[in-house]
Amino acid sequence: MIVEIVSPEATLFKGDVTSVAVPGVNGEFQMLNNHAPIVSLLAKGNVKLVGSNITIEKEFTSKFNKIDNNTYWLPINSGTIELNDNKVIILAD
Repeated sequence: MIVEIVSPEATLFKGDVTSVAVPGVNGEFQMLNNHAPIVSLLAKGNVKLVGSNITIEKEFTSKFNKIDNNTYWLPINSGTIELNDNKVIILAD
């Protein structure tokens, strides 16, 4: 699925991932390919990206925590998420 993470400053990430987990206001939840459409508010926590070919642009690497070669975390304070047709858009603060 395609994930796009947008902050007030810039688009921090856009790429193909296997799964994405986010800190929802009622707890963390994960989305995989062909997940049902969803719109939700996000709370403070980590956006977790998992995939085999994740590439973070050099100017934004300091914002992400690399867990291993296939997993990255992005700390956020709040935001919203929309998933539709295997495309995830995260507006994050």
